[in-house]
Amino acid sequence: MKRNLILVAVLFVVAPFAVNVNAQKSRASANAAEPLAQQPLYTEYKGVRLGMTADEVRAKLGNPVLKDAELDYYVFSDNETAQIAYDINHKAKIISVDYASGAGAPDFKNVVGANLDTRPDGSQYKVVRYESLGFWVSYNRTAGPVMTVTITIQKI
Repeated sequence: MKRNLILVAVLFVVAPFAVNVNAQKSRASANAAEPLAQQPLYTEYKGVRLGMTADEVRAKLGNPVLKDAELDYYVFSDNETAQIAYDINHKAKIISVDYASGAGAPDFKNVVGANLDTRPDGSQYKVVRYESLGFWVSYNRTAGPVMTVTITIQKI
């Protein structure tokens, strides 16, 4: 009888520990299965971010060459232009920048990470979606004698 009481007492002390260890193992394996949230490499252009009002964008970039409620078009040089598209609330929903001849374009690794996909015509591209953050970023480099790099940040 005394032996049975000791056995029961040991079970009451050890059982919660065993359950806790198994729970920790389950949480650890569940966490290992969950992908880590990817942090975007490229989220803004010259201080302009998605969701900024048209007035905030214009304060950062100056007066556009073409100004409209839905789209502003900027020319910064012979090689660099930008388009900012606005939603119905006049907030930036698309930021698209073109670099003629690729001059001044950031390295694709700083925009979309390693490795661009190559199309049969020799052009290269990559799109990275940040679903949890509600936007995607793309890097496109055309092929041919007049190469252009286009970087786009767009709300999903």
